[in-house]
Amino acid sequence: MDTSSPQRVSYRYSEAFKLKVVTEIERGKLTITEAVRLYEITGGCTIYNWLRKYGKSHLINKIVRIEMKDEKTQLKKHKERIRELESALSSMALHNICLQSYIDVVNENISNEEKKTSLSKLSPEQQSVLQRIMSKPR
Repeated sequence: MDTSSPQRVSYRYSEAFKLKVVTEIERGKLTITEAVRLYEITGGCTIYNWLRKYGKSHLINKIVRIEMKDEKTQLKKHKERIRELESALSSMALHNICLQSYIDVVNENISNEEKKTSLSKLSPEQQSVLQRIMSKPR
């Protein structure tokens, strides 16, 4: 027989013991944490399971979410709108990168005289935007 491996111990509690613990908790004599320590009960959900089975379950914390009727649909619409905007933003960022690359290529392959001629055909607003883009350090 191999004695090097540790044996697992499984605890079984009697029905009377379970009922006693549940009764003490429901009467307010013990909290769930105090019962775990006092009776050395193992397992994180053991007492909670006993309370569900033997007790009134009113001592188990419950999360109640109160919403208006249309809140779920509004939240769903907002999330969908966020996804759409994120998609549009990434598309515009990619478009901007392509345009910047195009401007860089054109800027390298065009003479100063051609730049001046091309710039003169643009509106003042377009000229200022183009000058700003071309002067950005990379």
